[in-house]
Amino acid sequence: MLSPLTRGFTYLTAFLFIVLGALLYLVPESLALVFAWKVTPFMTMTIGGWCLGNGWAAFITVRRWKWSLVYTSLLYLWMFGVSEMIVLFLFRAKLQLGHPIAWLYLSTLAVNAIAALLGIVDWLRLRPSTDRQGEKLTPFQRGLAIAFVLVVGFLGVYGSNAHIGAPGTNGGIFPEVMSQFTLRSFGAFYLSIALAAIPFVTGRSIHTALHHGFASIGLIFFITLAALINIRLFDFADRPGGLLYIGMYLIVGIPLLFTFRKFGTGKSI
Repeated sequence: MLSPLTRGFTYLTAFLFIVLGALLYLVPESLALVFAWKVTPFMTMTIGGWCLGNGWAAFITVRRWKWSLVYTSLLYLWMFGVSEMIVLFLFRAKLQLGHPIAWLYLSTLAVNAIAALLGIVDWLRLRPSTDRQGEKLTPFQRGLAIAFVLVVGFLGVYGSNAHIGAPGTNGGIFPEVMSQFTLRSFGAFYLSIALAAIPFVTGRSIHTALHHGFASIGLIFFITLAALINIRLFDFADRPGGLLYIGMYLIVGIPLLFTFRKFGTGKSI
């Protein structure tokens, strides 16, 4: 497995994401005013949901810490940290660093990115095996993985390239108008999720897939809950795309719960 240093930074990443996420999630109205860039309370709460979900993913991954079981979750965390740091760099002129919460966000992503760089160096040095023995995903399950990668990947690519005013950016899916900064951050988030799921397209171990789903359930739970708490912002009659925003989390999250009940949450292979 990867080095103790990488594991330590992953633990630290989990801790920082949980602290940051809890603050953004619990007091979004106050922190939206002093966040790292211009956002609304709902956007702040949603970003807090990302952070809480990432904290859970990092924690359960570092607790299990067997490459063949957790590598796709690590790939997600690594890509998230690096890609969001790139977004911050590209929009550095718009950063607002006058409040500690902005510095906590920046510091959390920096630690996440350092963990990613350490992990990549470890992987290049150690080349840990993915242990492809054992039960593999069925063709049907691989089909679901392909559909997931295509749909979420499209959202990621679109959010990473679309300009304000393009379809879906003016409250058509997410119920509020996003700045270019926020849109790119959302794009990097979805693209990281999609790219990390690509290994399942080739039929990897079902236990790796179960762990990946279990590590991702925090993202689904907290983001969906934030949307339900702010359901008043959605206008499903005039902007039915909001149903897609909430629905895609429910479509993924609810079947996962039944899957965990039947097959468990993944085990070392």
